[in-house]
Amino acid sequence: MSNLTDKYQGCLIGGAIGDALGYAVEFSSESDIFSRYGKSGITEYELQNGKAVVSDDTQMTMFTATALLDGITRGRLRGIMGSLTSYIGFEYEGWYLTQTKPFPIDIEENYAKYSWLMNMPEMFKRRAPGNTCLSALASGEKGTLDNPINNSKGCGGVMRVAPIGLYLAHFEHMTQEEIDTVGAEAAAITHGHELGYIPAAALVHIINMIVKNDNISVLQAVNDSISAMQGLFKNCTHIGYFTELMKKAVDLAQKECDDLAAIHRLGEGWVAEETLAIAAYCAIKYHDDFEKAVCTAVNHNGDGDSTGAVCGNIIGAYLGYKTIPQKYKANLEFHDVLLELAEDLFNDCQMSEYGENRDEKWMKKYVNRTYCMKA
Repeated sequence: MSNLTDKYQGCLIGGAIGDALGYAVEFSSESDIFSRYGKSGITEYELQNGKAVVSDDTQMTMFTATALLDGITRGRLRGIMGSLTSYIGFEYEGWYLTQTKPFPIDIEENYAKYSWLMNMPEMFKRRAPGNTCLSALASGEKGTLDNPINNSKGCGGVMRVAPIGLYLAHFEHMTQEEIDTVGAEAAAITHGHELGYIPAAALVHIINMIVKNDNISVLQAVNDSISAMQGLFKNCTHIGYFTELMKKAVDLAQKECDDLAAIHRLGEGWVAEETLAIAAYCAIKYHDDFEKAVCTAVNHNGDGDSTGAVCGNIIGAYLGYKTIPQKYKANLEFHDVLLELAEDLFNDCQMSEYGENRDEKWMKKYVNRTYCMKA
């Protein structure tokens, strides 16, 4: 396994681990969490039928990954494709159907065309899907940066975009601003407030910087994202507030302060800018300790699965899959699927319109969409 593959796998698996740990306590108060699990809070999985189950955060992250791969594969094989965001929006429709339709999908309705992920019955489990994501996708409309679909800044936009930062590390012809903008556009499909999509662009930037630069620290990647967002969104009304909050997270992470008190100063994570701020705080402070970073990110009053997922994406990309404790890899729902998606994001489509090489497994996944795996 190359170091870069390790980062890709660490990012997706790390996000799912934070999601699974946080999902167990997402709607619990701090007093309940610490009375039930002890002073460190939840640090081990609560298994359901032998699995550490994930929430809509990981589900939508997986659909983001297949959307990117479906879109680029079409472009490589047909010589024409739409925008990456158009494929992402299309496959979010597929995720929406997994939350509103039973498995198996009626073949005559042809819903399985969206993603090969829809061939897995486990993907049809409702895991506290966000109301904004559901209502936006139910409308049939797709929000954009110029034409917002609503005024939501919930964390449903930021928690799903990590694959964009990974995959677009290949695209040397794209500027950093263009890469970051794809993250914002992906969030704006369902979340129209500036603070609903600016944090998504920032997370994409952080992940992208980490996978492209072996010598960058988490602190440097976060600081770089803050500066980049100030330039990219300089005309946005709320960029000042976002910048202030992220700088507060960076400052707190470098001080000797109580973690819970620091998180309280950053928010609860139900809205996107707070999710990213809490995740960044934990990843910066515990940049050399995956377990401590993720467990700190999930044990608080707020949206623990999303803060845990985003922190897991960052620290997982930084430290890599190999460094993640085995206890968190074992029994993780979709573990093998996530590893395969990470490998696909890293390897990319190697076929072309006029080439003779045909990867049959890739064709089953990203052309015919007939592939299936066990969760």
